[in-house]
Amino acid sequence: MDKRLGKTLEKVQSDTQRASSRNISSGINPAPLLGKEDCPHCGGVGFLRVDVPVGHERFGRLEPCVCRAHEIAENARKRLYEMSNLERLSHLTFENFNTSGNPKAEFVSPQEVASLRVAFDASEEFAKRLSGWLLLEGAYGCGKTHLAAAIANHAVQTGVPTLFITVPDLLDSLRFAYNDPETTFEARFEDIRNARLLVMDDFGTQNATPWAQEKLFQIINYRYINKLPTVITTNLILDEIESRIRSRLQDAEFVKYVRISAPDYRRPTETSNPGISMLSLPHIKEMSFGNFETRDDEIGQDIVTTIVREKQDRFGKPFKDKEIIREKVTPQHVKRLHEALDTAVRFAETPHGWLVLLGQSYCGKTHLAAAIGNYRQLGGGQAILVEVATLLDYLKSTFRPNSDVTFDRRFYEISTTPLLLLDDLKESGISSVWAEDKLYQILNHRYYANMPTVITSTLDPESFAKSYPGLWNRILDASKCQVCVIDMPPYRRMTKAKKPAARKNPKG
Repeated sequence: MDKRLGKTLEKVQSDTQRASSRNISSGINPAPLLGKEDCPHCGGVGFLRVDVPVGHERFGRLEPCVCRAHEIAENARKRLYEMSNLERLSHLTFENFNTSGNPKAEFVSPQEVASLRVAFDASEEFAKRLSGWLLLEGAYGCGKTHLAAAIANHAVQTGVPTLFITVPDLLDSLRFAYNDPETTFEARFEDIRNARLLVMDDFGTQNATPWAQEKLFQIINYRYINKLPTVITTNLILDEIESRIRSRLQDAEFVKYVRISAPDYRRPTETSNPGISMLSLPHIKEMSFGNFETRDDEIGQDIVTTIVREKQDRFGKPFKDKEIIREKVTPQHVKRLHEALDTAVRFAETPHGWLVLLGQSYCGKTHLAAAIGNYRQLGGGQAILVEVATLLDYLKSTFRPNSDVTFDRRFYEISTTPLLLLDDLKESGISSVWAEDKLYQILNHRYYANMPTVITSTLDPESFAKSYPGLWNRILDASKCQVCVIDMPPYRRMTKAKKPAARKNPKG
């Protein structure tokens, strides 16, 4: 019994020695060292415990050693590049960006070319310095993404860890990190907000849920506080951006804001707002100063005109009554028509302030307005000719559920278009109060911004003043506005029109 117990104890002792001997343990592959073997700080382990008191936020945490800094930075750069998909955009560089706009475009105004040049210079300067923020705003296809990708490609070539990503993809990347076995949400979030250069494309196209809005704000606010270089492109105007983010983007000392007004590169044959401007209509496109008839050969002729007057019956109910009148064309009528033509020509040559054309239907107002717009476009300018009623419907359509553009965007485009030609302004009260208020806001903005504007109306000066007293007071400002009253009888020639006499066109 004692002998058997003794042998058992000897065997246990022998097994214990073998298990703890160096010969046995050397057969097991040790874990690879993450750091440098000769590192004086971690001895090759790759991690260090920070010596801080109990209760400190870093107490008990292992942190990467400085000997791994290059490796960690390189891994972060690779992760950002893979997330960016910049390989698909590697062809977008500063060298192949056309600062003159798309050569296939029918009309690219000097103002649009200038905006491209300013955006190009600002982007190139930002890529060299990588300091502050750059905000590129403009409509679809104007060149924002090309410039943003050129900045990112330049940074990658110089070894700067760069993340180029659309905002919807950025938010999707954060969402998917919750179920990604290779990373965590926290790690992905840190990679994004700490990127040496972050380029966020298509800001404003994301699904703005409360979660998404909050994460975007956290990223932008972190980078704003820590002054990390950031590029943002958007097709939104600043007023459409969430207030907290907007306040940071409006820091003029830190954020370089550039608005590109160039037309869509992908649809070069379209002018701005092709769906609203009448200047693209075949009949309107033919209206020029060269084919405008001053009707000198009609002096002394009687013109039969049908006038519709608003009247009330004996019960006070309004009704429309037609009245046929005869009016003789006088030399004074023709003289004033010549004066209106000369004024329109001068305005077309040098658009400045406002031009208001008043007169009854078919006296030549729309022809002169169209001639101004066509002349400016042929010279490379940008213009919109639209009936007032159509414009108001155009603005209202943004409230439809299927509208792909906001009211603020359309309102901004109309308010700031280089040349606005409003045709057929009718008396007040025909449109809704909301519509007339928006029209007044557009005109008020253009008045104080000194933006060239042409208005045509069948209202006589007295009726205009009664319908729009505030607007009429601005029109009376002779330093900014010219008023032409065309009292010529309506053009009603039934026979084939004679070829108009040659007259001097505006200087090209």
